[in-house]
Amino acid sequence: MPESAGESAPTFPLHAVPESAEGGAPLGSVQAPTGAFGPPPVMDGAPVTDAARVTDAARVTDVPPVMGGQPVMGGPPVSDVPPFVDARPVVDLAPVTPERAPRPAAIPIPDLALTAPEPDPKPTPARGFDAVAEAVLGDEPVTTDGAGTAFLIEPMVRINDAVKAGRIDEAAGLAERTVADAAGALGPEHPEVLRLRELAAYIAYLAGDPLHAFHLSLDLARIRHRAHDAEAAYGNVQSAATAWRAVRDPEQGLALGRDLIDLWTELTTEDGPAAEDIEELESARARMGRLTERARRAAE
Repeated sequence: MPESAGESAPTFPLHAVPESAEGGAPLGSVQAPTGAFGPPPVMDGAPVTDAARVTDAARVTDVPPVMGGQPVMGGPPVSDVPPFVDARPVVDLAPVTPERAPRPAAIPIPDLALTAPEPDPKPTPARGFDAVAEAVLGDEPVTTDGAGTAFLIEPMVRINDAVKAGRIDEAAGLAERTVADAAGALGPEHPEVLRLRELAAYIAYLAGDPLHAFHLSLDLARIRHRAHDAEAAYGNVQSAATAWRAVRDPEQGLALGRDLIDLWTELTTEDGPAAEDIEELESARARMGRLTERARRAAE
């Protein structure tokens, strides 16, 4: 060692060797505790030294004093001291990469089928007797659909005027004669003859003859159905159904209803308005049930 090392001042204060150490025991050996662990704590508010804090902590935790770097034998093991728990949150210091970057929460996409406005319902065209009434009572001039039918304009105007004036019996007689003349000149299934027969069925209904109106309308529905005119055939079925509901006798209503529903059901099996308006057919079937019950009660 260099000489300057031996002359340096000590870095800690020197104390006298206790009497127990003078007995010849080698330095560093384990000695029995002497009971002197330093000055008692100061209770009068005086500053507490670092040595006092260490001594107090040893008493509270029952940790034996350390002498010469070794614990004194006979005390509790040092491992009984509860470990120190760091309550500070753990901070992830790893670099942020595209894979580790936080992803934004997924935004739900609205269902366009649920949020889209509902389309406007299609207006129901006038069918059956309603369509005939619009043609008769409207302000449009009477016309025909082709050459050779102009002779029908004058009697049709007279029929319409009689209906508007409430002369139903007069209109019914004019309609029957006009239908017969048109059928003889054009044929029984000419479009203008069929229009005149629709008019005659409507006038019969107004005159209080629903049975005649029913047969005229159902015959027209069969003719239109054979011609594959689904729209016109369903209109005639609607006229027949209107006349049928005016028949009050249950037995007669059942007989007419069977013919009506058979043709009506056949129309629903094909493309056309009858297949799209199935609720009307179900209503007619419900009436058949009521007529059956009325006929049963009448027979008792």
